[in-house]
Formats: sequence, C-alpha cells, structure tokens
Amino acid sequence: MAVLPALAAAVAVLLVLVPVAAARLVPFLWDDLAFFATMVRSSLRCRRRLAGRPAVTLLDVFRRHVRLRPHRPLLLFRDETYTFEDIERRSNRAAWALQRGLGLRSGRTVAVFLPNEPAYLWTWLALAKLGCPMACLNCNVRGRALRHALEAAEATVVLASPELHEAVEEVLPDLQRAGVAVFYLSAASPTPGVEALLPAIEAAPDEPPPAGHRAGVTGNSKAMYIYTSGTTGLPKAAVITEMKLMMVASLGRVCGLRPDDVVYTVLPLYHSAGLLVGLGGCLDVGATCVLRAKFSASQFWPDCRRYNVSVIQYVGELMRYLCNAPKRADDREHGVRMALGNGMRAEVWKEFLRRFGPVAIWEFYGATEGNAGFINYTGKVGAVGRANRFVKLFAPFELIRYNVEEDEPVRDERGLCIPTKPGETGLLVMKITKNTPFYGYAGNSQKTEKKILRDVLAKGDAFFNSGDLLMMDSEKFIYFQDRVGDTFRWKGENVATTEVEATLGLVSFIQEVNVYGVAVPGCEGRCGMAAVRLKDGATFDGDKLYAFMEDTLPAYAAPRFVRIQDALEITGTFKQCKSNLVKEGFDPELVGDRLFFRDAARRSYVPLSPATFAAIRDMRLAL
Repeated sequence: MAVLPALAAAVAVLLVLVPVAAARLVPFLWDDLAFFATMVRSSLRCRRRLAGRPAVTLLDVFRRHVRLRPHRPLLLFRDETYTFEDIERRSNRAAWALQRGLGLRSGRTVAVFLPNEPAYLWTWLALAKLGCPMACLNCNVRGRALRHALEAAEATVVLASPELHEAVEEVLPDLQRAGVAVFYLSAASPTPGVEALLPAIEAAPDEPPPAGHRAGVTGNSKAMYIYTSGTTGLPKAAVITEMKLMMVASLGRVCGLRPDDVVYTVLPLYHSAGLLVGLGGCLDVGATCVLRAKFSASQFWPDCRRYNVSVIQYVGELMRYLCNAPKRADDREHGVRMALGNGMRAEVWKEFLRRFGPVAIWEFYGATEGNAGFINYTGKVGAVGRANRFVKLFAPFELIRYNVEEDEPVRDERGLCIPTKPGETGLLVMKITKNTPFYGYAGNSQKTEKKILRDVLAKGDAFFNSGDLLMMDSEKFIYFQDRVGDTFRWKGENVATTEVEATLGLVSFIQEVNVYGVAVPGCEGRCGMAAVRLKDGATFDGDKLYAFMEDTLPAYAAPRFVRIQDALEITGTFKQCKSNLVKEGFDPELVGDRLFFRDAARRSYVPLSPATFAAIRDMRLAL
C-alpha cells in the first residue's frame, strides 16, 4: 500500500513537468490549443444553429435577445437610445410597409444606400424578415459605379437616404429605364418622382410579419452582398451567405465580447467590419452598439467616456489618427478594455498602448469575400495571427513564393507553387474546401475565377488567392506585408489599380496609364500614383484632370501624383511593370520625368516642386 502515495506523488510531478516541458519544446502550444477549442465551439454553434429546420439565423438570435432583454439598449446614436424591443418593432413596421407597398417577395434583392444611422439596422432586419438579401452600397459610389453595383447584385429596389439625393438623381433616369424602384427612408422626398417611405413605415403594424417569408432560408441562402475593391470604378459584390454572416458575427464572441459590453464603431456599415463584426457581433451576444456617423479623432475618447464604451473597433488608419492627436491629461481616463480590428502597424500598436493604457488588442486578418482568416490571440505586437497547427487542419492555407515583377506565383518544374520559408514574404492562399468555401462575386464569374488559384500544392486543388503578401516568422507568427497586383490600401480603403486605370483611360488626353501605390512618410498604406503616356500631340491639363477625378472617383482613389512618360514599361508577356515605379516613388531627384501633384486648394494637378516634395517628406504637408 505504501507504493500508492509514491505513485500519486510521481503522477503529480509529471502533471507539472510535462506541460512545462511541452511549452518549452513547442512554444505557445497551450495558447494554440485553447484558441482551437474556442474556434471549434464557435463553428459548431454556428453550424448547429443553421442545420435545424427551420434554420436559426442571426435574425433569430437577435429575436431571442428581444425576448430575454427587451429593454436593454441595443443601439446608441447621438442622443437617441434604441432598445432591443424598439429595433424589433421598427423592423417589423418596415417589413410590413416594404411587403405591402413594394410587393417584396423572398429572394428579391434590395439595395440600401445609407450612411451610418439607425435606419441601417432596422432596414437590414426588416429585409431579413422578408427573406430578401440586402446589397450594401458604398456611400461614395457614383454614376457608372453605382449602376454597376446594382446590376451585379440584380437589385430591383433601392432604399436611400435623402443625404445622398444628388447621387440618386444622377442615375435616376437610368434606373427608371431599367425598372429599378427608388425610395427614400425619410418623411419627405427631395427628389420629384421618388417616394418617401417613412410615413408608410410609421403607419404599419408592429407585430412580426409571417414566418413564411423565410421558410426556405438555409445556411447557404444569400443574406447580403458587400462590395469590395472600394469604389474605384467597378465594385465587386461579394456574396455573404447566412452561414458566413453567422461566422463573421461570432468573431467578437471568439475574442471575448460579452453581453454587458458597449461597442463603439465609427466604421462604415457598408463594410463587413462595421456591419458584420461590429453591429453583427452585438446582435450575436446581446451587447450594446454605439454608432457614430463619421470618425472624429477629437471626439473619440469623449464619446467613449460619455457612453461608457468597453470595446472599440478600428482599422490601422484610425489608430494612427488617435496617436497623432494632441496629447491630453485624460488620455487614460476611459473604460475601454478591448480593441478589435485590423491593419495596425507595430509602431502604432506600441504607441497606442503606451499612451492610452493596457487595452487588449485583438488584431485579425480577413477579406470580405475570403474563405478563412487569422486572429492574433496572443497579443504579439504587429502580428495578424499565428499559423495554428490545429486550426490549419480544418482551414488549410499556405504562403507561396510570388514574383512581384511578373505579378504571379513562382512555380516549380511540376507546375506547382512553392511554399515560403520562415522569414520569407509570400502570397497568402487559402484552400477551398467544404469547411472553407468561396462563394465569389455576384454577376461576375470572370472575377470570381480570377480569385481562384489552381494546382497550388497538388494537381487539381483550388485555393482562394488573397492578393496579399504576408510573412511567417520562426515562431509561426504571421505579419501582413503588402498587397500585390492591382490592389493597394489607402485611407482605410482598398483601391483597385486596374479600375482606376480604366477610369483614367477615359480622359481625352491620356493614351496609356499605369496606376500603383507609393509609400508616403507618416502615412499608413500607400497612396495612388499614375504613370501616364499622353496621346500624340496632346498636352497635360491639370485642371481638367482634377475635375474629372473629382466627378468619377472618391477622394481616396484619385491618384495624388502623376508621372508623364514617353513610354510605359512592359514585360515580355505584355504586363505592365510597377516595381521600378514604386521604388522611384515621387522624388523629383530620382525621377527624370515630369511630376504633378494633386493640389486640393488650387483644384488642379500642379507641377511637383522640390519644396512641395520636401514638405511631404518631412510630414509638413498632409495628403
């Protein structure tokens, strides 16, 4: 019997030593296991909900919170407070008005053209109650891009804000000819021939519409369309299914979002971060969302104190703006415990924590149309996540060698892609499987196929091409490096160079154009620059180009610099070369060609002088 105590003591020692030894041999093993368990629970919860008959969608999760906590605030906007019950009733009235007045049926796509305001939430829920997918139009789209966005999603109804009446009126004749009905979500209409729906909504009953409208909804049903590539000419409508909606909305829960949290979002609701992660995350756990119309660095922390905010959303640019704002004695006087977002550089991360206190940063990586992503669950400064060996079994990905000059992956003698080594930058690709499907873009099979990379690790396989260059270090932490090909990021928006090129190509005096992103001191991402060849005998007109860009592109997509060349460099396979242009940038001492700068004060593209370049380089002139 004396052996038993000794055996028990030995087991106790092993229970202590084995985890310690494992942690030394495999760093972050327990962090990886814990996160894997969290992801498994989250995935099973989503799949279980949507596997039922009828399926339990995010709308049903919201309505459960309505029953459990009807008087809890769901949305705070300026001085207005909307409880779960308030939003339920408003969305019911909107659903009845839309169904009766517009004859909406399940499956019919409705586009919303709204800024950040409470109507966005109750309109979303109203359409969900009718089984109608919602197309989330970017508020910056205009003209041809707006028409294209509607066509891609096959939207036959547009619900707009009167704030955007000028954009509506610009395309209204075309929409009317195409049979697209347009309405304002307001009490009165500023546009002749366009009805204001708010009176009908307010007069409608507030009981729920019949559940039969959603009888056929499953996890694979289309819930909404969110547009990618910014608004640089031809937005792509990424398909968001009910399953993907549920998965993305659960991101906050995975990161520790609680029902008692108050989430502050200034991100636009037409983007997946603001709508799905922020607002959707609150619907998922039953938290409160504080919505602001637009970001304000001076009001950010006062708002956090005013509304008792505990969780903030960010993109990299936002955090940099906060860190660049004048320091205040009350910088650390807030209740924010967690920040959730993407795109924060290591130097900004460190400065944010030093200045504003010990806030838990949950950096993540993902694309609206992507089939997988990363979450930095260890708090490693600068990383977007880890190559978790357990998660990778269910969501395989790879970093592969990429030829930036040729703008394509490097392949071996077998025609397969070559995985990168630790410390080497590579293109991120994610395997398309039953667990990680890629739904592509509505109305554009060519662009859907363009995002699929085939024969990556084996003949016949298929991976989602992220278009991003990332790097994995020796400890398996993953870091975002840059965007490749025809896309870069500026002012928190993706800018597709091919579509900016297509727009610039319409200018009367431009023959050829090559758009790319260049680094600017003190700025996140890269700003747009265009190398152009003029038509024979034509002269460059800075006033005309500025006016054209202002009419056709949002400010963040319009190139800040223009370089006039006699000929544009191409490869042997007739692809435009960008790497040398990117390296030379806009330094007049390095560039022998004529350079022009987009001068907002003079509303023209003016010659870039050494003095102006020096002011930009020394961060005395903001772009």
